[in-house]
Amino acid sequence: MKIITAQEHQTFESPALLVLANDVDPRTLDLNGVNRIDLVFPKFTDGRAYSQAFLLRRRLDFTGELRATGDVLIDQLVQMQRTGFDVAVLKDGVDASAAQRQFERFAGFYQGSAVETQPQFAKAA
Repeated sequence: MKIITAQEHQTFESPALLVLANDVDPRTLDLNGVNRIDLVFPKFTDGRAYSQAFLLRRRLDFTGELRATGDVLIDQLVQMQRTGFDVAVLKDGVDASAAQRQFERFAGFYQGSAVETQPQFAKAA
């Protein structure tokens, strides 16, 4: 997962970019020509963007970039990656190097994810 700061995050008017509020059902959208979707976490306790990401990856087969924006905390990054996010935009004041260390804390997962659907036991040794 790529980690970027709020200063590096850019939005622009384009048919190739969608910015979705967390109450929008992705199944109602026309995703033709879209190559990036910004999903918004209005506050860290609101996890509906996780469900949106999972729907986009697993059920709608969206292969473009999914970007987590809004109230993104470093302790959520691993779960964001497992539900299908490619990029996380950190809030102002959050250390990007501390955020990257979150991925070093877990060597692997027993169950599958939105990205790696096969569970650990089913993988060839």
